[in-house]
Amino acid sequence: MNFDLITAFSIVLLILYIGDVVSVKTKAFVPSVFVSAVLFLLGFWTILPKNLIDLACLGQPLATLSMYLLLVHMGTMLNIKELAAQWKTVVISLAGIVGIVLGTMTLGKYLFGWEAVVIATPPLTGGIVAALMMQDAAAQKGLVELSVLAIVMYVSQGFFGYPLTAIALKREGKRLLSAFRKGEIQAQEVTVPDKTAPAYSSKLQIFAQVPPKYRTTYMYLLKLGIVAWASAMTATAINEAISRFVICLVFGVIAAEIGFLERRPLDLSNSFGFMMTTLMAFIFAGLAKATPDMIMRLIGPLFGIIIIGVVGMAILSMALGKILGYSTDMAFACALTALYGFPPNYVLTEEASKALAETPEEFKFLMDTMLPKMLVGGFTTVTIASVVLAGLFIKLL
Repeated sequence: MNFDLITAFSIVLLILYIGDVVSVKTKAFVPSVFVSAVLFLLGFWTILPKNLIDLACLGQPLATLSMYLLLVHMGTMLNIKELAAQWKTVVISLAGIVGIVLGTMTLGKYLFGWEAVVIATPPLTGGIVAALMMQDAAAQKGLVELSVLAIVMYVSQGFFGYPLTAIALKREGKRLLSAFRKGEIQAQEVTVPDKTAPAYSSKLQIFAQVPPKYRTTYMYLLKLGIVAWASAMTATAINEAISRFVICLVFGVIAAEIGFLERRPLDLSNSFGFMMTTLMAFIFAGLAKATPDMIMRLIGPLFGIIIIGVVGMAILSMALGKILGYSTDMAFACALTALYGFPPNYVLTEEASKALAETPEEFKFLMDTMLPKMLVGGFTTVTIASVVLAGLFIKLL
């Protein structure tokens, strides 16, 4: 079979799409990234060329460019007003991250070694960007097997997070409904963070908004590029004391708050989907290096690090949640969002609410009470904390 550019591109997208279909059919119980990873692995072991992603022109340097722009974009999503209103959720979610780190860097280090836990911990606490950062760092150090561990960790963590979250949310939902039906808790209007809603006006805004007729795709990408360039120059000036990717995230926050960047600019430029496709394809390219023997050797560290990390997360998030007035179930559920982020946090909350509620009023009550916490928890862990943690852990290799 001739794997020219368009053939390779179509095969990559077909595999990614199959993953999405299976995830939808199973209501996100089987993660799309897991399905895609299995298909890529089987393909690389049989008929697919090892350089499939490069043939599809989705490898370097496009993947690095996508990561720069996506991280700045993620920074613009940080709505400080929302996070301030849910400060307890933010603190508890961060405590869960600390619990993971304490578990993996103590018992995990003893069982699996320093390099394995350093590379595997950030992907366990977040999403694709953290996984890609650690995969790249491991590859640069010549740690081929551990670079694969970063990917496998990213695609496997949901299998622990989904059922545990479902159990915690149902227990919390039952508790809330019991109190609601007894009149101990009153329904109230709760503002749920909406990713599609217009952004709030920041008090720090110093740049005037560009008139609508001048807001073009080129404008959005240009301004993203300027902020990414400033981030890279800053990282170079400080000799990479802080990862340039962490700086991209921070500069994205600042640029949005002062009004230089619009909120969610990649969405506005209709570029987000392609950038994410590039990153997803590139991270799976690392599986071309994996052999069946290597995967078997990684099973022990993979499951061991996940179990140790989740236990540490549970202990710390539940303890702090109790101090801050959260139930142990709600605190644990908020922390568990680190294992999958958005949209599974929304889907799991909706499924639990539907399963428990007997009336539309009860369903709305459960969603209004639990969903804001779950959304903010996922944003705190996956979007912010995991990238910062990956930037720090790269320095530890």
